[in-house]
Amino acid sequence: MRLAVLADVHGNLPALLAVMQELERMQPDYVLLNGDLINAVPFSAEVLEVVCASDWVVVRGNHEFYYLDYGTERALVGSDDPARWGQLHWLLERISPEQGEYLALLPDERTLYLPGTQPLRMAHGVPGRNRVGFYNEQPAEAIAAELVDVAQRTMVSAHTHVQVDRVVSLAEAQQPDMYADPHRAAGRRYGNGAGGSRRWHVINPGSVGLPLNRDPRAQFALLESVPESVAPGGWLATHHRVAYDRRPALEAYTTSGMWEAGGVITELFYWELVTAEAEIVEFYQWARSAGYDPDADITGAFRAYKERTGRAAYVRRLDPLYHPERG
Repeated sequence: MRLAVLADVHGNLPALLAVMQELERMQPDYVLLNGDLINAVPFSAEVLEVVCASDWVVVRGNHEFYYLDYGTERALVGSDDPARWGQLHWLLERISPEQGEYLALLPDERTLYLPGTQPLRMAHGVPGRNRVGFYNEQPAEAIAAELVDVAQRTMVSAHTHVQVDRVVSLAEAQQPDMYADPHRAAGRRYGNGAGGSRRWHVINPGSVGLPLNRDPRAQFALLESVPESVAPGGWLATHHRVAYDRRPALEAYTTSGMWEAGGVITELFYWELVTAEAEIVEFYQWARSAGYDPDADITGAFRAYKERTGRAAYVRRLDPLYHPERG
């Protein structure tokens, strides 16, 4: 059994089409899409058109909830501010009601019990928390602590836009009391392995549309069912990266009107598509350390950031629209 796992398309149709061409060559048995189909790159409606026409196994990510929660009591505080959330407002006008209903009916996680294979759990972050993510340099104990409620030995996550393939363990001494009240959260943490520890195989396929590991190629993973002796949890991951022309996506920021409507966040997403680095997180960290409040005045903080760091010039040197040889 071979499963293609995609995640974090973020409205990048050219990247998705490049990956689909590679999947046509590979012919996996199933395709899984682990959240964040929309937002960031200007082709969210077109990406949804492709995904809705497919037979893929799809779950929601946090960006689906930004869309679904807007205008309700669940909306993020301040999401009516066009300076900070103008990109979301632009997106709301372009996703059709039918596409919105498709997103509304998606599950937040899936557990696969395919015949002849070990169970596999998939969520955009971890079950119940779609903004939890994992990194290669993260301590194993920190990852394991986030997975204590996951009974399956293979956990497919996403969200961080980096490819991860790690096996982590939690020592028996750190496990909760198995005789605790089963109706409380601690009592539901059942063991998933033998002996004195629990073990998980954690896989992140990386991002199709907006990778943040300094490699701008569209990224995904192929999982193959194997004996436990070959890969813990029974699934062997192979990571793939596909080159594609980013210029149509970058040009669409201005031709679609997203750049004008979206302000600072749209410009930072554009930077991420150029650099394949975590531009938004880095900006927020810099602003707060420099004494700015980006939640109160994101435009002023970003102006200072560009003036004092020279980051805009760095991005321009990498931008394929100015340097076509960079693709």
